[in-house]
Amino acid sequence: MSDTIKHECGIALLQLKKPLSFYKEKYGSPFYGIDKMYLLMEKQHNRGQDGAGFASIKFDMSPGQRYISRVRSAEQQPIQNIFKIINTRIQKEILANPKLISTSDKIKTKIPYVGELMLGHVRYGTFGKNNIESVHPFLRQNNWMHRNLIVAGNFNLTNVNELFENLVDLGQHPKEKADTITVMEKIGHFLDDAVAKIYKKLRKEGYTKKEASPLIAERLRISKILRKASKNWDGGYAMAGLLGHGDSFVLRDPVGIRPVYYYQDDEVVVVASERPVIQTVFNVSYDLVKELEPGHALINKKAGDTFIKKIIEPEEKRACSFERIYFSRGGDAEIYQERKDLGKALFPLVHQAIGGDLENSVFSFIPNTAETSFYGLIGAVQDHVRDVLKKELFKSDQPNSEALSKLLSLKPRIEKIAIKDAKLRTFITEDSDRDDLVAHVYDITYGVVKSSDNLVIIDDSIVRGTTLQKSILRMLDRLGPKKIVVVSSAPQIRYPDCYGIDMAKLEEFIAFRAALSLLQDDGLFDEVVQSVYHKSKLSIDKNENTPPNHVKAIYERYSNDQISNKISTLLKNDSIDAEVEIIFQTVEGLHKACPKNLGDWYFTGNYPTPGGCRVVNKAFINFVEKNNKRAY
Repeated sequence: MSDTIKHECGIALLQLKKPLSFYKEKYGSPFYGIDKMYLLMEKQHNRGQDGAGFASIKFDMSPGQRYISRVRSAEQQPIQNIFKIINTRIQKEILANPKLISTSDKIKTKIPYVGELMLGHVRYGTFGKNNIESVHPFLRQNNWMHRNLIVAGNFNLTNVNELFENLVDLGQHPKEKADTITVMEKIGHFLDDAVAKIYKKLRKEGYTKKEASPLIAERLRISKILRKASKNWDGGYAMAGLLGHGDSFVLRDPVGIRPVYYYQDDEVVVVASERPVIQTVFNVSYDLVKELEPGHALINKKAGDTFIKKIIEPEEKRACSFERIYFSRGGDAEIYQERKDLGKALFPLVHQAIGGDLENSVFSFIPNTAETSFYGLIGAVQDHVRDVLKKELFKSDQPNSEALSKLLSLKPRIEKIAIKDAKLRTFITEDSDRDDLVAHVYDITYGVVKSSDNLVIIDDSIVRGTTLQKSILRMLDRLGPKKIVVVSSAPQIRYPDCYGIDMAKLEEFIAFRAALSLLQDDGLFDEVVQSVYHKSKLSIDKNENTPPNHVKAIYERYSNDQISNKISTLLKNDSIDAEVEIIFQTVEGLHKACPKNLGDWYFTGNYPTPGGCRVVNKAFINFVEKNNKRAY
């Protein structure tokens, strides 16, 4: 994605089912769990750049011994910073007492962070400041072991204000409105209630307070707590939690917007936001890593039992398609094929844009994450050449030898056109107004493009178009092509995302600006904008339970091609000599390539929850009122 956006966080949960001594004997280290957690988090580094956190729980510690550890970082390299802190502490304790390393039980009692249950989080902040207070996991402490709660998640809720007021109605006094805090306190409220009820029943059965404690852990029904706590949540979420006595859970939203995968055997239970992460770190096959179904929770008991429970009635699955287009690493077997299929689906549009002139067209990609889609596009070019060759061969008894010779020599001209200058990128982000520097973010390859050539560049997606306008198009034009064709493997992004991606303001989308420009050209701007504004205001004021997406009216008069052509006009300035055409994936092409991830609200405006429509209507109100803030 040439336009930088922040996006989903990543979670990693690991429970060791055996004593630490088992892992020391089998794998040669009592720090097996910590080593695996480092890998699980580092392999999801693509999901979080703003912060990272790690928490662990030690089983069966005596009263007075610390059993919960947590470390968080908002430094520039947060994962490395966290594990540097952990390893420094481990080394310090071992240097002070070298005999520790030979006894796993003593390591557990003497060294923090070493435990049987661990939770990690990598953060891309979509809401709130990028400081240590905003970094997961969050901790809710209590002297009762069962009431300690650690929460981390990949999520965003649209109705935080409503949930906050629910907590106030319950008699709580939340310290802030952040959705993570609100969710944690909601779970915590029902956890407290469940523990108190079980304790009261045990007392009636004749157990002492001391005897009741381990029995509370056995009788605690996490599924019931989650069912009550999540009743009114609106949004996309993959929520993970640890309880102080050693139980844990991971809950997925009923539409399946945010991804969750898990694996278990007789040694470990592991959860992560991406399947290949688990495959790589634990060296297991694709089919052994399962996807947690929407509306379900994976629940781990301290004793080692793991089971799946339905918490919320699942709805039609609308998993985030951006996971497949861009966010998740492409090492997943399904995602790799889907990205190739996205590129393949674009060939007919590209072929039309270059007038069928493959001989005088150069193909490349920007940025590197678009490479897999590029392979799919090139594969489609090669298939097309073979089809044309077959037709020529069977066209008559005497094929045209000259035509055949030309076809046999025809192949797509593939070149590495642009290479990102990472150091320059780091420097210029300190001052985004330095347009001349922005235009030099990439180094380009000279001498491979002729003045008679079309230059076809594939990108993952085009959000704002800022990088295209200020950098990429200016850079490509220096090569002197006849025409520049920029191809987006994603459809036009028209609407905000409120489920975890940092795309919150309508006016930032080049597709939205293009539609407004078309309305202006047709003299309809004031009429349509005011109509959508008043309908959106009425919808918000009435607090409709299931409001319509009124912003769809901005686009309904125009075809995809009309909006794409206007985007091309808006992004091309007078300094660019080449003809410019911007091509977007179709929604139909997206669904065909990614049949299991049909969440497409940012393209179609078809939000999977009522909160999504409330957000887009509020975003339009903010746009008209020039209120520069998020709509959620």
